[in-house]
Order: sequence, then C-alpha cells, then structure tokens
Amino acid sequence: MLHEQTLEKLYALRLHGMAHTLEEQIKQPDMAGLAFEERLAMLVDAQWLWKENRALSLRLKNACLKHRASMENINYRHVRQLDRSQMRSLASCAWVKQHQNVLITGPTGIGKSYLCCALLEKACREGYSAYYAQAHKLFRQLAIAYADGSYDRLLSRIARIDVLAIDDWALVPLADSERRHLFEVIEDRHGSRSTVVTSQFPVENWHELIGSPSMADATIDRIVQGAHRIALLGETMRDPEVVSQMQETPELAAKEKPQTSKPRSARDGKKEVGA
Repeated sequence: MLHEQTLEKLYALRLHGMAHTLEEQIKQPDMAGLAFEERLAMLVDAQWLWKENRALSLRLKNACLKHRASMENINYRHVRQLDRSQMRSLASCAWVKQHQNVLITGPTGIGKSYLCCALLEKACREGYSAYYAQAHKLFRQLAIAYADGSYDRLLSRIARIDVLAIDDWALVPLADSERRHLFEVIEDRHGSRSTVVTSQFPVENWHELIGSPSMADATIDRIVQGAHRIALLGETMRDPEVVSQMQETPELAAKEKPQTSKPRSARDGKKEVGA
C-alpha cells in the first residue's frame, strides 16, 4: 500500500522516470540487498535519463526535419566530393557553439537536404534547438506575418533558434520583399546563432540571385563570414541506376575476394542506402 501511495505522488510530481524505475525495483527481490543510497542513485539516474530523452524528442519534433537523417548514416560511397574529415569535425557541433554557419551547395539530387537535416539532428542531440524550413515556405511565413502584424514576433522566435536551416535557397531570383525579409533574418542571427543554407548555385552566384547589389553585399557578407563550405559535385543520388550500383558494389567485392567469414544475411543486403 505504501508503494502505491509513493508511486501516485511521483506521477503527480511528473517524475515518471523515477516512478517507472521504482516499479521495476519492487518487482525484483534482489534489490532489497542494495543500500538505500544505491537505490536512490538508480532512481535519480532514471529520472535524469527520462527527462533528457523527453527534451530531445521535443527538440526533434520542433525542428520539423524533412528527413530522418543522422551523421552516422551519411553515405560516403557515392562520389560527390564529400569530405569525411570535415563532416566528422562538424559532428562535434563546435560550429554551433561558435555561432558559425554552414553552406551546402551542389546540383539537385546530390543529398544537400539530407546533410542539412543530419547536421540539425546532431545539434538537437547535443542540446541545441533547431528548425528546418524550405526557403519558399519560410518566405511565405514571413510574408503572412508581415501582413497580419506578427512579423516582429516571428523574427524574434527565429532569432532565438540555435540552428536555422534554409533549404533550397534562391531557386529563383528573390523579390524585393523576400530579399528584405532574408536580410532581417540573417542580421538578427549574425554572430549570435548558426544558420545552414543549401542551394543549387555556388556562393559566387548568390549576388545576382538576390538582385539588389547593396542588399546582396550586406546579406551574403553576414552569411559567408567564417562559414564552413560543403561544395558537392557528382551524379544525382535519385537515379535508380546509381542507387543500384551502390547496393551491388559490396556484393561484387565479396565475389572477387575469398570469404573468410560467414556471409551476411539477406536482410543486410536489403539495407537502405543513406543520403
């Protein structure tokens, strides 16, 4: 009876991790042999882990990632000039701590969005807030906010996000309102937050895509200053033939090389190719 009252109070206090672990301890007779301090430490650890996992789930939900990506699942087999050492360095999230930007450029289908989402996912795991947005949808949100009077509040929310991703930027030249909105977003974040920008066009062409020379200089200078650049080049990863070649390569290598261990299961051969 005393256990039930304790559990009810723990759940009322929203100490769900501690309550769940206490229930498990009650079911295990050998736990009675542990000292009080040991059992208490186990309960505290369980509550801390539950709270951390819940916070991570909330950050990932708020990030609105396009892909379920991770740094560990990045595909390095596809030839696209992706530097493994650079990605390993970015995985430390030191660039987020130092408020630096990341610019990812390359042709369509080369995996820019996946890399972008992988960087944001890693930032969430390190405790940073993140938000992913396609450029045209972000500009639409800003335009609507500007029209209904909530523009300043939206800018303030964006400015507080640790890592903002603007995907597929400058597919078409920017309109006057879009270039002004982009400048305000970048200006609010410059030196205090990190931004990831992906584009099909190299950074050298961004001036003409923005349009206004003075606005282009001011915006791009703030984005590029101290930024990490990832310039991808290669065939699209959406081509079924390319994906098939990447899946078949390990099998062909296994046929050429004598097997010294048990062959992989059929399930491993059907593993998806990461972007």
